[in-house]
Amino acid sequence: MTARRAHLALADGTVFPGIAFGADTTTVGEVVFTTGMTGYQEVLTDPSYCGQIVTMTVPHVGNTGINLEDNESVNDKAQVAGFIIRDESPVVSNYRSEETLDAYLARSGVVGISDIDTRKLTRHLRDHGSQNGAIGSEPPDTLVDRARNAPNMEGLDLVARVSPKSRYEFSESRAGWGVKALDPRANGTPSDRRFHVVAFDYGAKRNILRCLVDTGFRVTVVPASTTAEEALKLDPDGIFLSNGPGDPAALPYAVESIRGLLGKKPIFGICLGHQLLALALGAKTYKLKFGHRGLNQPVKDLTTGKVEITTQNHGFVVDVESIKGSAKTTHLHLNDGSSEGLEAPDAHAFSVQYHPEAAAGPHDALYLFDRFRRMIER
Repeated sequence: MTARRAHLALADGTVFPGIAFGADTTTVGEVVFTTGMTGYQEVLTDPSYCGQIVTMTVPHVGNTGINLEDNESVNDKAQVAGFIIRDESPVVSNYRSEETLDAYLARSGVVGISDIDTRKLTRHLRDHGSQNGAIGSEPPDTLVDRARNAPNMEGLDLVARVSPKSRYEFSESRAGWGVKALDPRANGTPSDRRFHVVAFDYGAKRNILRCLVDTGFRVTVVPASTTAEEALKLDPDGIFLSNGPGDPAALPYAVESIRGLLGKKPIFGICLGHQLLALALGAKTYKLKFGHRGLNQPVKDLTTGKVEITTQNHGFVVDVESIKGSAKTTHLHLNDGSSEGLEAPDAHAFSVQYHPEAAAGPHDALYLFDRFRRMIER
């Protein structure tokens, strides 16, 4: 096979040569890195990565192929703007695989680049911060210009790209994965669905919705633009705020809806949902230098003193100081002390910045779904 030469160009002028795979085109987006050793398919299909070119720090990628069951996007589409790896595995060795990584990216229109020194790139992003980049076969100077002219992540509403246009019912469980040994509720036939949850889809991961089903909820998913009045008309017992991409401060319509629901129904938020809940309570958010992305992020639960190993994917974070007076900080990131959870008891609301649904990743935080149910029962 003839290799397709390509380059990754960053907005600061740094250029990395490599080999193109996947779709034969040019792409731009914010270049970020994730430290997970597994789960590249979950990364590719997570709507929270919309608008981003993702670097895998693990060197060998593609050895387990692609299968539809592991897609995190409800519409089964790849969500990343581009994909950067060190080595693309020439062999797929997994009985569940349905196609190769290269074929999947080509079919999905996603540009990939391999043979990149991802260790050097990750160190560069760590030292200089996440920034816009471009991948393609055009001259490097042209790619640098494309990266510099791309819109910045701050102030960018990406939720509009990934949120559904109309509401729908979700009833899938995690039974198909054989995870009953880890969580006995994942049996495909929840015995008690007397509670109805309305889930705001800002870019929801499929396994979050599955966990809600396995906790015994009847789940109605609504678009991000849904108002508080429209949500209350569905007669929910609880409100769920999903993960999603982009800058939470660029979503005033979502903040307004949440503010209209505070104190009226129990609320549980994850990731972007955590940030939006904080904004609705009067807190502030800001952009991290290079974000938290990976399956190995340590978080301390301040209410119990326990440390959880968590899955994370976010570039923005809640200002811990701005929470004081409106809510209580419940979880902190042990690497940098940033906000990982809050609780507003008077508003019957709580949230976490990390991902308790654990696909792919640790299962330390599944208890949060039970906490949501107990709040509704009370």
